[in-house]
Order: sequence, then C-alpha cells, then structure tokens
Amino acid sequence: MGGATLPVEAARVHARGRGFKLTGKLGEVMQESAAIAYSYVDAQAAQLSLDPRYFEDAFIHLHVPEGATPKDGPSAGITMATALLSLARSTRVDRPLAMTGELTLTGQVLPVGGIREKVIAARRAGIGEVILPDANKRDFDELPEHLREGLTAHFVNRYPEVAQIVFASP
Repeated sequence: MGGATLPVEAARVHARGRGFKLTGKLGEVMQESAAIAYSYVDAQAAQLSLDPRYFEDAFIHLHVPEGATPKDGPSAGITMATALLSLARSTRVDRPLAMTGELTLTGQVLPVGGIREKVIAARRAGIGEVILPDANKRDFDELPEHLREGLTAHFVNRYPEVAQIVFASP
C-alpha cells in the first residue's frame, strides 16, 4: 500500500522572546524528535553556517499539516531539522525531496523502519530524490527494481551530510 509523505513547515513568529511551538497532532516521540531537531540546529548553528544568535530571541513554530491525523515516531527528525535550518538560512529547498531518519543530539542519523512504504509514498507524490540513513541502505537495496528505478537515493550518517545535500550549490 505504501505510506504517506508529511510536509513540515517552520516559521519565525516574532523576535520578542525565545520559544518553540509544535502543532499537527504529534505524538510524544515525534514531539521529542522536534525538540531534538531544534536543540541540534541551535547548538550547531555555526557549523551549519547560521548566525549563532538566530534562535536567541526567535519564537519558532513548527507545524506538520493535516492536524486531524495523528503522527508519531522518530522518523521525521532530519526533516524537522532541515525545516528549521531552511528557516534560519532564509533558503527554500529548491526541488522535490523526501527524507527520513532519526536525529540525535550529536547529529547522528539513525535508521528507521518502513523504508519500502516511505519510498512508495515519495514516488506516489512525484518525488524523485530521497535522503535515507546509511544504516537503511540494505533495506533500500532490497526494494524491487521498479521502485528504485529513476530514484536518486542519498545515504547519510550525520546531519551535516543532509544539509550539504539539501542546500548544495548546483
């Protein structure tokens, strides 16, 4: 059947005080993933080519649309970090791109389940490029050829690799 793609939105609401708000009917594990993404991007601002003071007075709102649909799990960690990085850099992701992976506070990208379903969902949404944890490479390689055909897959171990892929200059 396949899974579903989940867009992630980030907005700086105001600069009158630090804060972080989550919406989109997120379960406890997904809320923890968002908090980790926020902490990681904030802590690694200089390494990620951000103004280290960007988050000091910023009230940030992270939203996963389709608020009536419950969502949970750690798989969106790198996606949420990328939404925050995109916001802080004022740089849009310039192409259809899907990604999955659990993010740790130290920037490791951990494996996730459901690679087949996630790849099917990306293809169904017309997305031809995916970023996956390196530890899930075997899961991807075991997919039938018709699912992998025409799909560009990047495999990562650490978040800076994700940022490089997403925001690389052509």
